[in-house]
Amino acid sequence: MGKFLGGIILKLTRLVLAGAVLMTVGILTKGSPNVAQAASSKQILNWTESIELATADASKATDTLSFNVLLNTQEGLYRLDKNGTPKLALAKSANVSKDGLTYTFELRHGAKWSNGDPVVAKDFVYAWQRTLDPKTTSQDAFYLYQVKNAKAINQGKAQADTLGIKADGDYKLTVTLDKPVSYFKKLLAWPLFFPQNQKVVTQYGKDYGTKSENTVSNGPFKLTKWTGTNDSWTLVKNKDYWDQKQVKLSQINESVIKDPQTGLNLYQNHKVDETLLTGTQVPNLKTQADFVARKSSNLTYLDMNQKQVAAFKNKQVRQAISLAINRTALVKNVLQDGSTAPLGFTPVGLGTDPSNGKDFAKETVVKSAVTNNLTKAKQLLKAGYKATNTKHLDLTLTTDDTQEAKSTAEFVQNSLEKLPNVKITIKNLPKVQRLTQQKQGNYQLIITGWQSVFADPINFLDVWEANSAYNTAGWKNAKFDGYLDAAENKYANDPQKRWTALQNAEKLLLNEQATVPLYQATKAQLLNTKVKGIVYNGSGVPYDWKTTYIK
Repeated sequence: MGKFLGGIILKLTRLVLAGAVLMTVGILTKGSPNVAQAASSKQILNWTESIELATADASKATDTLSFNVLLNTQEGLYRLDKNGTPKLALAKSANVSKDGLTYTFELRHGAKWSNGDPVVAKDFVYAWQRTLDPKTTSQDAFYLYQVKNAKAINQGKAQADTLGIKADGDYKLTVTLDKPVSYFKKLLAWPLFFPQNQKVVTQYGKDYGTKSENTVSNGPFKLTKWTGTNDSWTLVKNKDYWDQKQVKLSQINESVIKDPQTGLNLYQNHKVDETLLTGTQVPNLKTQADFVARKSSNLTYLDMNQKQVAAFKNKQVRQAISLAINRTALVKNVLQDGSTAPLGFTPVGLGTDPSNGKDFAKETVVKSAVTNNLTKAKQLLKAGYKATNTKHLDLTLTTDDTQEAKSTAEFVQNSLEKLPNVKITIKNLPKVQRLTQQKQGNYQLIITGWQSVFADPINFLDVWEANSAYNTAGWKNAKFDGYLDAAENKYANDPQKRWTALQNAEKLLLNEQATVPLYQATKAQLLNTKVKGIVYNGSGVPYDWKTTYIK
């Protein structure tokens, strides 16, 4: 996760940032008007994605794209501004107790769902209880564990009505935490914490959020024209949104374009407003006024499934896999889009040392976990073969079917096949299918990713807790879990000791080579210079279009 991961992925997944830009099929027909010109006069944004939309159900979402659609069609207590600072949204006012355990919110009167129902406090209560219900099988439920009794409810050990969220009438909401959480307001700006309309969710049951007809919105836009399987959808302005006067766009047309050259051609022919670039395209375009390089906290990495491949339980084998890969060559010669070789599992930009202001990633480097040394890799693999009674590794490498994913997979394949008796077969899948197989643990090697929800190292490290829904590779370490538990509980009010515990967890993860970090993503794009007001967040859901407009 991104989530994000699964997807980047947020998530998971790779948690891939939203990509290029396109219009609906009708606009592409012969004699159709220029989309960019239409956008200028009609406030229509044409946007493309490199992957399919997986779900419009916040309790089920795991990838960045799904959360991006949810961010723009739903709303919670807060929204993040351009600086990543939480600002009141559905909450008219907020009060936090001195001990940091109780949050009291007064909700805005007059906020409505797109079906006309009022947005009330019980909608938040229902949403959080539904996400934590074990029957919902939400992979992201653990983010709610800061709320009193949330973990016990999610594990089936407590009743839903004991959750630390209460509605006092229609417009007063009280949230009680188990412990102070410094980043809790940022979590409240993430779609997982948004309200849900119980009447609509109940009406559609298991089909809720599987197509646009089975959804309801309370945010700036409404989701339309999505069947659940098609490659295009439209967000239209929600006239029932309480702050609709601030929404300038009338609609956003989104379509899936997986070939970057197709996206570039459409952009250069003024058919689209933005396109994601590959490394081979960047050198000739990076001096243009419409070139944008967006830094992110998205990490792409290689997971080794110990449940499917017994040899991966051996640390020497895992280290050999990592040492065989030259990350610098990957980012400079293959990606070429500004992405950087990782310093560890936690990306740069997710927090600084309370004592000296140094970045977490730069303070916790374990060079052996992210460096390239083919000679050492061969030695370790031979030792690992001997220890595990393995003669060869014939492995399937699962990844997405985007051009970036394919290029990365081919690089990894070529790198690993330099090792003795290693054969790699690449399996490209649409991201939705890749996420499903990853969730099921149905892979041997998989290129995946994680996009932070908020700027704190814990948001990356907790992926590897033993009970994490995203830990599908089977690596577990009690000492690692202990460090995270101390950071979240024992040292919650001691920033320096909490920091040290997180550092210890990161170093242990890397020394054990639980995973293989590949690169920290930068997304190179061309963006129509007439498009203004996009709120971009590199450490969460990337694109907020509430205030976007065409100049």
